[in-house]
Amino acid sequence: MLKMPAKYKSILSPRETEHAIVAIKDFFQLALSTELNLYRVTAPLFVESGTGINDDLNGVERPVSFPVKDLNEKRMEIVQSLAKWKRLKITELGLEPGFGIYTDMNALRPDEELDALHSIYVDQWDWEVAIDEKDRTVFYLHDIVKKVYRCIKRCEFFLYDRYPALKPVLPPEIKILFSEDLQEQYPNLTPKEREIKVTKQYGAVFITGIGGRLPDGTIHDGRAPDYDDWITETGDGHRGLNGDILVWHPVLNTALELSSMGIRVSPESLQMQLEERGSTDRAKLPFHKRLLNGELTQTLGGGIGQSRLCMFLLRKAHVGETQVSVWSDEIIQDCKERGISLL
Repeated sequence: MLKMPAKYKSILSPRETEHAIVAIKDFFQLALSTELNLYRVTAPLFVESGTGINDDLNGVERPVSFPVKDLNEKRMEIVQSLAKWKRLKITELGLEPGFGIYTDMNALRPDEELDALHSIYVDQWDWEVAIDEKDRTVFYLHDIVKKVYRCIKRCEFFLYDRYPALKPVLPPEIKILFSEDLQEQYPNLTPKEREIKVTKQYGAVFITGIGGRLPDGTIHDGRAPDYDDWITETGDGHRGLNGDILVWHPVLNTALELSSMGIRVSPESLQMQLEERGSTDRAKLPFHKRLLNGELTQTLGGGIGQSRLCMFLLRKAHVGETQVSVWSDEIIQDCKERGISLL
C-alpha cells in the first residue's frame, strides 16, 4: 500500500506550481521532439469501436463509449492510449526511419484504482518514430531510452535554475535492467517490490521485457498483445523489446513509473503474442489485418506521463497536485489532513 507523508508542505505555492507546470511542458516537449526528430500532430480524443485501434491495456479495462446520433448510433470509444493509432499515422505520413511524431494524449481510464499516483484522467506525450527492420534490437531500444532520459535530466536542471529549492536528485545515467534477471535475483519479491528495490538502489532504471512470461511462468506486468513486442528473443538470453522508465520519488519514497515504450510488434510477433494470450480473434479486426498483411510501418514508440513528470520534478506528494481530476471524499479529506492541496 502506497504511503503518503503524514505532514507535507509543497515547495512551490499554488501559483508557482501552475507556472512551473507550463514551463515543464513547454521545455520537455521541445527537448523530446529535438532529441528524437519528432514533429507535433493533432490526435483524436475518441476512435471508432470495433476497429482494434484503441489500446486495450491489460485487456480488462473498460473504455468509455458513446453512440453518435448523426452516424446511425455508431459507437465511439474515448482513447485509453494512442499506441496503435500512432503507428497508423506514421504509415499514412510515409515517414522515413529515424523520424516521427508526438502529440498530447488525453485519455480516460475509469477502472483505475485511485491513489496518489493513479487518476482516471491520463495526460501524456505520446510519441512514435519509424525505424528500419535492422533496428528491431534491444540495443536500439536502449539507445532511445537514454535519449528520453537525457530530456528528463535536462528538464530537472532547467527547473532547478528557476527554483533553487528543487534540487536535482536524478543520477547521471539510467540503469538498464531486465525483468527476467530481477525475477531470478529476487524470487521472493513481487514485481512491484522488485521495482521499488532496484529503483531505490539506482535512482532511475529502465526495466526491459514487460508482458512476456518470466522463467517462473509469471509476468512482470500486463501488456496488451498487439502493440509492444514482448515475445521476441533479444539474443542474450532475454525476451522483450519494450520496458518502463522508473525513477525514485523522494517525497513518497517509492518507485514512480514515468514512461512505457517499446519496439512495436512485427506480423510474426503479433501472431505469436495473440496465440500466447488466447486473443487470436483480434486478428479479424481492421488494424490487426493490416499489420498481419505487412501494410504498417515498423515503429518504436511510447508515452510519457505529463502530470507524473510534473509531480516528480516539482516534488509533489499527489498527482492531483499537477492535474485536475475527480477523487473520492475519503481521498479529498485525507489529502486535506496531510496538507496536500488538490487542483
